[in-house]
Amino acid sequence: MSTTTTEVRAADAGTRGTQRLTFAKAINLGLRRALENDPRVLLMGEDIGKLGGVFRVTDGLQKDFGEDRVVDTPLAESGIVGTAIGLALRGYRPVCEIQFDGFVFPAFDQITTQLSKMHYRSQGRLTLPVVIRIPYGGGIGAVEHHSESPEVLFAHTAGLRVVSPSSPVEAYRMIQQSITSPDPVIFFEPKGRYWEKGDVDLDAPADGPLLDKARIVRAGTDVTVVAYGPTVQTALKAAEAAAAEGTSVEVVDLRALSPLDTATVAESVRRTGRCVVVHEAPVLYGTGGEVAARITEECFYHLQAPVLRVGGFHAPYPVAKVEHDYLPGLDRVLDAVERALAF
Repeated sequence: MSTTTTEVRAADAGTRGTQRLTFAKAINLGLRRALENDPRVLLMGEDIGKLGGVFRVTDGLQKDFGEDRVVDTPLAESGIVGTAIGLALRGYRPVCEIQFDGFVFPAFDQITTQLSKMHYRSQGRLTLPVVIRIPYGGGIGAVEHHSESPEVLFAHTAGLRVVSPSSPVEAYRMIQQSITSPDPVIFFEPKGRYWEKGDVDLDAPADGPLLDKARIVRAGTDVTVVAYGPTVQTALKAAEAAAAEGTSVEVVDLRALSPLDTATVAESVRRTGRCVVVHEAPVLYGTGGEVAARITEECFYHLQAPVLRVGGFHAPYPVAKVEHDYLPGLDRVLDAVERALAF
């Protein structure tokens, strides 16, 4: 981790106020605050206790809260989620960590056939406040099953909230809101951004519509670029580069894929007349397709160009040495912006 020793010690000692933290440390402190605030909260996952997780996101939490609340589990994702469902039914608020995105599929059955449906199956009598944390996306030079973006599979499943923060401050607040939500939340963490830093006000309440409301992170007038999670920073860099050429790009951070905040995106597109959607997941059947469909329905008479999509290719995630060609980088986003303006 690139977090300085001073920052870690100050944060772990309970010092509040605004601190410059890495993305990973912001989640760590959000989890810590949730554990402090509610004795029903407990963490579960592979190597999250003594090791602190493979990315050290849970570092120090088992030491401070004990093995009963920060639980090292067997290597069995289906068992982790199944146990969490039972705990939630007994009144706990479990937070599960799936070690890598590609490891979630052994638990896919539990998530999509049990976790997502039990509230409806019980006619609203039962709630399952389970959070499943999934580090996802590329950019870390990993082998297969370690750099995937399966978020749309869960967004397609009714009964789940699917969210992804894009900055340390968003991560700190959104993990707390996810834990207090009565709904099951799939919390996708962009692992390629874990070591990026930002200012986080540790005293600020974790309130506001963070789990179902998009936000405009950069105002613009010519093109709307919609992104979430790891690609928000890519979109912001593209907006800076476009500004140098005289193009004003507005960047919208979705924050949540389900529910999807169409209103904020549509309001932006009505002003700019153009829309580009960016995500690391493959373009085919991806989030960009849903955004494009909704914007076409809502903003048809305001559009001056088709909604364009930039994302991964319809192929398994490649080996590390060529992943930079697979991921949507600055050049591909700027090319889509130029094509939208050319119509």
